[in-house]
Amino acid sequence: MSFVKKILIGLLLIIIAVQFYRPVQNNDPSAMPNHISKVVPIPDQVNGILKKACYDCHSNNTRYPWYAQIQPVNSFVNKHIKAAKAELNFDNFKEYTLRRQISKLRAIENSIADGTMPIASYTLIHKNAVLTKDEKKLIEAWTTASKDSLEKVQF
Repeated sequence: MSFVKKILIGLLLIIIAVQFYRPVQNNDPSAMPNHISKVVPIPDQVNGILKKACYDCHSNNTRYPWYAQIQPVNSFVNKHIKAAKAELNFDNFKEYTLRRQISKLRAIENSIADGTMPIASYTLIHKNAVLTKDEKKLIEAWTTASKDSLEKVQF
């Protein structure tokens, strides 16, 4: 058996072996007592936009595509979700301090306005997550109104 063939067989065995490593997936369908909707009202249209463009990374419930079951893609996706949830988790929003809630709403507004969210690597694969101008306006209006209502509570 040639050296190249041995290397290829070794790589194949490694690829197969790594498939048995499975990080815990981000799926917690339990009740959401700390969801953002418990803090500020979310109109149905806005909720639909958040579900299609934000919740896969910024909530406790990710809809995994088929290719995310394959390693190392699975690890990459889960690492990305973990980082996104550390930045903003809609399911834990009520746990944030009032000041942080306002800050997160401002960050949502800014990231939608400057086009940094949803991120390009997500919208490349999830075309339905690309936001239209009207959807961006809805999100911006909702974050502004929500932020204003929370700021009234703060002062």
